[in-house]
Amino acid sequence: MTQGGARSTQRRRADVDGSTLTLSLTSETGDRRKGMKVSRLETTDVGVNGEVSFWHADMGGLPAYRSALAGDAAADVCIVGGGYSGLWTAYYLLKADPRLRVVVLEQAFAGFGASGRNGGWLSGEFAGPRERYLATGTRAGVIEMQRAMIGAVEEVIAIAAAQGIDADIRRADILTVARTGAQMARLAERHRQDLAWEIPSGRQSLIDAEALRERIAIPGGLGALVTHGAARVQPAKLARGLAAAVERLGGVIHERTAVREIRQGHAITNAGVVRAPVIVRATEGFTAALPGLRRLWLPLNSAMIVTEPISEALWAKIGWSGRELLGDASHLYSYAQRTREGRIAIGGRGVPYRFGSRTDRFGETRPETIARLRAMLGALLPQTPGLRIDHAWCGVLAVPRDWCASVGLDRASGLAWAGGYVGDGVSTANLAGRTLADLILGRDTALTRLPWVGRTAPAWEPEPLRWLAVHGMYGLYQWADRREAALGERTSALARLADRLTGR
Repeated sequence: MTQGGARSTQRRRADVDGSTLTLSLTSETGDRRKGMKVSRLETTDVGVNGEVSFWHADMGGLPAYRSALAGDAAADVCIVGGGYSGLWTAYYLLKADPRLRVVVLEQAFAGFGASGRNGGWLSGEFAGPRERYLATGTRAGVIEMQRAMIGAVEEVIAIAAAQGIDADIRRADILTVARTGAQMARLAERHRQDLAWEIPSGRQSLIDAEALRERIAIPGGLGALVTHGAARVQPAKLARGLAAAVERLGGVIHERTAVREIRQGHAITNAGVVRAPVIVRATEGFTAALPGLRRLWLPLNSAMIVTEPISEALWAKIGWSGRELLGDASHLYSYAQRTREGRIAIGGRGVPYRFGSRTDRFGETRPETIARLRAMLGALLPQTPGLRIDHAWCGVLAVPRDWCASVGLDRASGLAWAGGYVGDGVSTANLAGRTLADLILGRDTALTRLPWVGRTAPAWEPEPLRWLAVHGMYGLYQWADRREAALGERTSALARLADRLTGR
């Protein structure tokens, strides 16, 4: 895929709506071809809208498809979902026992979902308040889980090196920036709580406005929370490289294979049934499309844009020479990275949730969402007006009702799962894959005793209640950010109301 240039070449495209996959060939100009249905959003101020994500474009375009399932099959372990969770699970199973017959079923292609669309934060952080994990564990267990999550950063880096996966990995701090007094107070409180939970020495530090300016020129920045021990990745490169590693180990990946239903011992697809004593559900944001699971995890939408490559002169004005992962402490937070080739990729919430748990079509993003992300970029870095936006896209992440991730295996049914990462999946999925491998192989390890193992969350409310709750939450957050910017040093009561509304 050409980046920000002429867009006249033809390519394959996969439109995914729930569990239904249709393939067509379209032109980037949006022309209608004989026998082909073209559906895309037109945006005048962005180079490419959708086409899964910029990260795939950065690799030259969408990958060639692997073979689809061709009838009924049998396996020792069948994994539904070809993203990070499913691929890491397959990888660790095959490393532990190369004799296993491991089959991965993916409705589009490996890395099609959030694994190929995310912000590229290998953070070592996990979803949900620590206190909630005490319901299934101890304080010592939560602290151990936190250490295991941080260790996942090193694990991903090590495996990428061992398997020859060039995913543009660069060690970097996370800078969470405060631009109001209320935001700075929240960062200070978060730092205090983290210390109380015994985060490893040297993991975090608070810096003031002057120290922040030495790293990056954010006008009005009052300071930041610096989280050490993270890394930047190119997410699609990691997903594709991991899929290739699974195949080298003997795993089988069937793409263009939509799973219609998961039952004990069976994964029922559009092309046949895979029978296996263990079925792993690794569908994350697409889980709601499976029968009986519509209210299990809410598919929350997130969107991103990426700029054209930035000149060295402009980078000299901005700073950011440390290539830190950049976020802010607003309620409607943003997340950004400086890419390998000197672009800015920034993301945030667009349309946060689609009625009925619907998912996007091929990453196409509404013009108003693109405009909002432009505004976020301009607010953080007003040195960037006039930059061309080369690509915009969106995707979904899974949110449990208690906002906590989980992993588990029901030994009676053989049904396993992992997910609910709430946006922290790049490193969390690695730990999930290692944990699932231990559970499936019947190992009693430190990982299988962590407090997120076997967790269950209440179901989300039926429609229209969950649509109203999520949109109400983000509306309140928006008002809270405005009030804090205009009025005060304390967190707005509107934000606390939004948290109570959805149990965040």
